[in-house]
Amino acid sequence: MSRADRADERDDRAEAAGTGVPDRADTPDPRRPSLLWSLELFRSELITTLRRWRTLALLGVLALIPILIGIAVKIETSDGGSLGGGRGGDGQGPAFFSQITNNGIFLVFASLAATLPVFLPMVIGVIAGDAVAGEAGSGTLRYLLVAPAGRTRLLLAKFATTMAFCLISTLVVSLSGLVTGALLFPLGDVTLISGITVPFEDALLRALAVAAVVALSLVGIATAGLFISTLTNSGIAAMATTVGLVVTVQILDTIPQLHAIHPYLFPHYWLSFADLLREPVYWDQMVKNMGLQGLYVAVFGSAAWARFTAKDITA
Repeated sequence: MSRADRADERDDRAEAAGTGVPDRADTPDPRRPSLLWSLELFRSELITTLRRWRTLALLGVLALIPILIGIAVKIETSDGGSLGGGRGGDGQGPAFFSQITNNGIFLVFASLAATLPVFLPMVIGVIAGDAVAGEAGSGTLRYLLVAPAGRTRLLLAKFATTMAFCLISTLVVSLSGLVTGALLFPLGDVTLISGITVPFEDALLRALAVAAVVALSLVGIATAGLFISTLTNSGIAAMATTVGLVVTVQILDTIPQLHAIHPYLFPHYWLSFADLLREPVYWDQMVKNMGLQGLYVAVFGSAAWARFTAKDITA
């Protein structure tokens, strides 16, 4: 981002945060921010995040992954053979991977399963890590803190923006998978992995529920990234540390000797969303997943608040 662009963004952010001089004498007292003002701050944060070229590029990569998966499956099965030479159900992956050619909606589930272990958390890590540290590095954080809401409301706006991006990124993958699946494969009644067939409309609702569960599965690493972002004024350092945390914890979760700590690692229950494709739905693993993510939000959210409210802002 050029120096002129940073100056323009700083002016826009300051105006949205209410730091400008009131134009009218009857302007409400800025020391008592209203709910509408808080929503405007959140809207400003979300728009600023989404309009950055880096964010658009990351979302573009996420949208491309289902397309590549769909094309690869289409090419491999173009001769009438089954995916992987008939090895779709041998435990090498979720059972719905082998169902893509039968029904295009399974490309949504396959794409989420493919992006959740690596791509989605890395993208979330970049956005969360840059939330506060990036502002400090670009010189806009002090302007935002002139706003009457203070640090707590600003941090809550950052947190809400990061949570919203979890949902947006998940929906991008899901929508790309659904469109690609509809173009390359047939659609219709869906046979769940438990063997029961449900109408296509029911499957669409399950796909939406799966996207919501995946988005909620990412809030733990998103909150940890936000906390890391409060520890430094370097956006690059915060992003790299958050992404490194994702990789490290993923490795720890695969080491059998560390099985005792696996249930406490944030990615351990990530693939529990597959239980939504059963009839009846298995809730046990998903409930554990939501509880674990809530614990990470509580711990790292509190740590981020304590750090940010006491931080000496110099940039």
